[in-house]
Amino acid sequence: MRQRLPVETYTKGVLAGDRATLSRAITVMESSLPDDRALAGQILQNILPHTGKSIRIGITGVPGVGKSTFIEAFGVYLTSLGKRVAVLAVDPSSKQSGGSILGDKTRMEKLARDPNAYIRPSPTNLSLGGVARHTREAILLCEAAGYDMILVETVGVGQSETLVKGMTDFFLLLMLAGAGDELQGIKKGIMEMVDAVAVNKADSGNELAVAKAVSEYRQALHLFPEPPSKVPVQVVACSALEGIGMEAIWKLISDYYAQTSEHGFLQQNRQFQRVDWLREQIRQLLEDRFYENEWVKKHIAAMDEAVRSGEKVPGEAAADLINAFLLNSAKS
Repeated sequence: MRQRLPVETYTKGVLAGDRATLSRAITVMESSLPDDRALAGQILQNILPHTGKSIRIGITGVPGVGKSTFIEAFGVYLTSLGKRVAVLAVDPSSKQSGGSILGDKTRMEKLARDPNAYIRPSPTNLSLGGVARHTREAILLCEAAGYDMILVETVGVGQSETLVKGMTDFFLLLMLAGAGDELQGIKKGIMEMVDAVAVNKADSGNELAVAKAVSEYRQALHLFPEPPSKVPVQVVACSALEGIGMEAIWKLISDYYAQTSEHGFLQQNRQFQRVDWLREQIRQLLEDRFYENEWVKKHIAAMDEAVRSGEKVPGEAAADLINAFLLNSAKS
């Protein structure tokens, strides 16, 4: 393992916008080692006053919709406006190695070479929702490093997408035209969470299909209740491959940010997100301590076998393990 730096070195490096130090700080955040967890907490406490000044954008969509291509095109457009862009590209983890499978950084070569962009691929570590466990911490570090646009790419697996919504200001859903019944996608609960829909791949020869899909989504969205932000959900066409529609999407996002800032929704939403983060941290810490408990380590294999053989139902086995964990924790 690479030697850790003093907390002051991480703090100064991140605040100075040093990319190497930023990457090393995010690595500390992602570590599960007890010493690193303590160090991560100190780093976050130090940089916290310098966070919160970015626009946080979640980007999701089914695999194959062109998320990485879109993010590169959109990121390049934003840097051309003088924005500093950080991309937290969340890759699915291998069940065997735990590492990233896709390696999004290798697929955003132009953006990766941009001095005003920073790309950090992180494995999900098999967490639900296609979101890395410490994405929130990475967002704060990137903000402290001076990045004013944070793009969070998800795996797009369709599970617990509320996690993405719960850490960003604006949630963009990428869709395809001509991939079946477009209205089928409207039935998914994810449509109730998005702030905009972009129908991608409006490339030469596919314009009519995309225009039809945009029209259908716009009509169907009228059936949904008004979003909490009070800002109507917009549907636009774009071509990440040809760089078409980036200006329109940025206008949607900047207008949304201005409106929600003005009437207080943005600040209120971030406050709710911090409380959700607290609840999530409690769940994660309890789960970590449960599996690290020596009694649990000794007996969980036997309980697994009892469930496997049908001797115990999962609910009963879980209750037995948790009760024993609490009892042993109290004794120690």
